[in-house]
Amino acid sequence: MASSSSSQSAYSPPYPNASKLSDSQCFSQYSASLKCLETNSEKSKCQQQFDDYKECKKKEREARLERNRSRSLFQ
Repeated sequence: MASSSSSQSAYSPPYPNASKLSDSQCFSQYSASLKCLETNSEKSKCQQQFDDYKECKKKEREARLERNRSRSLFQ
């Protein structure tokens, strides 16, 4: 039991390859949408920021899928 607690001393996320939001190319769009929500009481006024973030995430996902497709499992 002591060995399992020592191996758990350094926390590792369940998905080590999952990127953090702050590492995302879309972090600035994400921040802009949150800032807009903080300054506006109406969510509809932030639609452009939401759309920009959504488009960025879509492009980021497509790039990740293409990268995975090009990577061979049998090298």
